[in-house]
Amino acid sequence: MYYTHGKITKKVYDYCIKNKLVDAALIAKWKKPGYERLCSTYVINPNNYKFGTTSICRVPLKDRSPEAKTAQDPTTGCRGCSSGVGQHRNIFGNKYGQNLAAVQVAREKRMEEMEQKRLRDEEANSTAAAASAAAGGGDSETDDDSDDDDY
Repeated sequence: MYYTHGKITKKVYDYCIKNKLVDAALIAKWKKPGYERLCSTYVINPNNYKFGTTSICRVPLKDRSPEAKTAQDPTTGCRGCSSGVGQHRNIFGNKYGQNLAAVQVAREKRMEEMEQKRLRDEEANSTAAAASAAAGGGDSETDDDSDDDDY
């Protein structure tokens, strides 16, 4: 929210890091090329996996065998956080993914646009009502919808 969307202040960002509400090491990795979608620092630490490798989720989908296409990391649940074309949009496969901040920003933008449209419509309606009243186009004294026919 701070670097990508600019929705929080530096003071709030620093507070979150200081009080360990966010993972500073993970945010630092997100700034590096190839790690923009990294799910956890755990998956890139070779000490956590056999043979000194990284997690299956760091392997691009196009480079995986057919059996490993649907594999996910057993610790984090990530389905594929490698960067590149053809990767999962939501690396965790649920509604709480990395796109959550972008969804919130889009929602705020849409609400702002709707409010501006409502204000424009109200202004147009009040202008039209004022012009109608000034032109003498108010209620007429005859009742056109009357059922009584006077001949």
